[in-house]
Amino acid sequence: MLTATVLLSYLGSLGVSSLVFRCLFSFPGFDPTVSILGFVFLVALGVDYNVFLMARVNEEAEAGATIGVVRGLGVTGGVITSAGVVLAATFAVLGVLPLIALTEIGFLVAFGVLVDTVLVRSALVPALAVDIGPYLW
Repeated sequence: MLTATVLLSYLGSLGVSSLVFRCLFSFPGFDPTVSILGFVFLVALGVDYNVFLMARVNEEAEAGATIGVVRGLGVTGGVITSAGVVLAATFAVLGVLPLIALTEIGFLVAFGVLVDTVLVRSALVPALAVDIGPYLW
């Protein structure tokens, strides 16, 4: 489940970035390295955030799956979201450089990190964990 959420976040970010690059920025196409570097950064960060969140949920799950998710998210959610916003701002700085490939990587990773931390890690993963319940472990 966690692997699927990371891949879903990456693919969604890649699709939105493609639309933005073609329709808004009028770039001729992706640099060949953008999707690979975006994959490396976003999957590594997504897995890291998953491990951080779910390790805490697992510690709290003795009281029940739903209570464990609520407590785990309460403790780690702010840290994950704050780290994601700072990291997205860091990668967004690449967008001001004069190289198209760096602009593409900066936008893809910044957008992907925001999607991953705000939507996936704060809403999707906890909702799936509550739905799956004790079978998650």
